[in-house]
Amino acid sequence: MNQSLFIVWRESVEALLVIGILHAWISQQAERSRAMACLWGGVVLGLGLSGALALTILFAGEWLAGAAGEWFQAALVLLASLLILQMVGWMRRHGRTFKRDLQQAAGSQLKRNGGLGLLLLAMLAVGREGSETVVFLYGLGLHKHGAALWQFALGGVLGLGLAVLTFMALQAGSRLLSWRHFFSFSEIVLLLLGAALLVAGLDRISGQLMAMDLPEQVYGWFGDALWDSSAGLDDASGLGAILANFAGYRAMPSLATISALAGYWTLVAFWLRRTSATASPCRN
Repeated sequence: MNQSLFIVWRESVEALLVIGILHAWISQQAERSRAMACLWGGVVLGLGLSGALALTILFAGEWLAGAAGEWFQAALVLLASLLILQMVGWMRRHGRTFKRDLQQAAGSQLKRNGGLGLLLLAMLAVGREGSETVVFLYGLGLHKHGAALWQFALGGVLGLGLAVLTFMALQAGSRLLSWRHFFSFSEIVLLLLGAALLVAGLDRISGQLMAMDLPEQVYGWFGDALWDSSAGLDDASGLGAILANFAGYRAMPSLATISALAGYWTLVAFWLRRTSATASPCRN
């Protein structure tokens, strides 16, 4: 529930930010009524694209049975982990000039293509956030069934409501709650979730490899636990379960799991240093 709440909250706030920037910009234009209709038309189409992607992924997951379905699900989980890295890096590079760049793009599209260009811009912007949300939620909710699935869905609904309240508070302005604080906090949690998704995808891959005829050494890498810390911190309940859901903690990790996490955080450190170095110094 907490995972879906955070993902929907974070992605919805960013989508509302895009809509809010475009709405404020359109309010200052001459043909406001037509442009506003195009904005909301683009929002609806963007949500439609996200919904179509969700149905496609669900259909593909149901259609692919057995080992093929497991590999498909593992691939999507790993894709979600990579998307988190890409998203964090993109916001670090463009966050400081995001508002200005979006307004310039809106002006260019409106001048060249009229209302259609603005509609497409809004559709792609909202569709991007919605598509990321779909992939993240699918990756995080694969193992949910019954009551746990309903709680996961409830978390998404609560996340949407919290996003609206957060956006209103951010727009009002506060020293305690600013856009800088929002993105800094959500960046940390997103990177931790990226690690959790990576480990979840690796777990699915390990399960498939265990059923294959492979060298004994491979089974050792993916199947043998390097240690067992479940007596002190079990990954199935309490704090251990929270760490498992949000950071990929395993009480009995394999060599493959430890190597994957080490590689992930090394890549994160390199990625953040690289994107920080290339970030524009300009501010809105």
